[in-house]
Amino acid sequence: MTIVGLDIGGANLKAATAAGEAVTVPFPLWQQPGQLAGALGSLLAQLPAADFLAVTMTGELADCYPNRAEGVRHILKVVEQVAAGRPAAVWQTAGEFVSVETACEFPELTSAANWHALATWAGRIVPAGYGLLLDIGSTTADCILLHDGSPEPRGLTDFERLQTGELVYTGVRRTPVFGVAGEVPLRTGRVPLAPELFATMRDVWLLEGQLAEDAADSDTADGRSATIPAAEARLRRAFCAMEQELSSADLHKAAAFLAAEQQGQLHRAVTRVVEAAGRPFSMESAEVADSQAEGSAALNSLIGQVLISGSGSFLAARIAETHPLLAQAETLRLDSLAGPAIATAACAYALAQLAAERC
Repeated sequence: MTIVGLDIGGANLKAATAAGEAVTVPFPLWQQPGQLAGALGSLLAQLPAADFLAVTMTGELADCYPNRAEGVRHILKVVEQVAAGRPAAVWQTAGEFVSVETACEFPELTSAANWHALATWAGRIVPAGYGLLLDIGSTTADCILLHDGSPEPRGLTDFERLQTGELVYTGVRRTPVFGVAGEVPLRTGRVPLAPELFATMRDVWLLEGQLAEDAADSDTADGRSATIPAAEARLRRAFCAMEQELSSADLHKAAAFLAAEQQGQLHRAVTRVVEAAGRPFSMESAEVADSQAEGSAALNSLIGQVLISGSGSFLAARIAETHPLLAQAETLRLDSLAGPAIATAACAYALAQLAAERC
């Protein structure tokens, strides 16, 4: 039986088999909810014919839906349409697969459950003691504590996880540069970034040499190619500057600063998550002190393994290499173990693996 995991996001659709085949395609769900069925059908056509669909989602947050519950119901209605009679199961943050009907009945458990599926599968790398899942994607990052073979999150909903540091709304492609820093030090002093979608972190990481150029890819802020010259033009526009005002060298320095700022955001999230190990979530205890965490000798040896996944694995690896709380941990990169396609579609792959075991 061929099981295909489906991770239906607001900007990307991902599918994978337990055998290690994976596909990721961009799809702006917030603009084209009526075209979701066709997009899923095309996605599935790129893999061996599925006998069973294992499903998770984050696309219900898209603002084409009046609320997340309506988003869950619409997405699952489309899944049933695409399944065309084939069985399908949906992962929930309760840690189990349920029917489509049950998933619609309890949207609060169905919504944004993809990270939980990945963390549940990743838990097997830490059968005893503590580990950390660090998944950095195009739009968001997940930092999840693993303990004795299972995920140990403090928050379950996106709202809770934003407060605990387990969800950081930053990614290596779609995040606008002004979402990483309000201003950047340049030759003339600190210059504010225009709060407009002129450039994204994809442009930054292109200039940093961490993302490959692709002249045929126009999934960028201005719809032009994902090349270094076009990335420079977009980043220059974010400063409202002309070519004679900001040189290529200036822009590369700005990119280095923005890259470091994004790394710093995620560094702080790791600190918060590790420092809070074993503590239950509450509104009062969501914030923790970074200095307290990094000053603890016990915490410096708490994490035994770090599993890295996502299209931003290169950034996760930087954090694993430089964070004092991860200095003694073994780092496992999913892109090295299973290939970049699986690392990018890690949640879909984890779903397929879990479904093969449980369904």
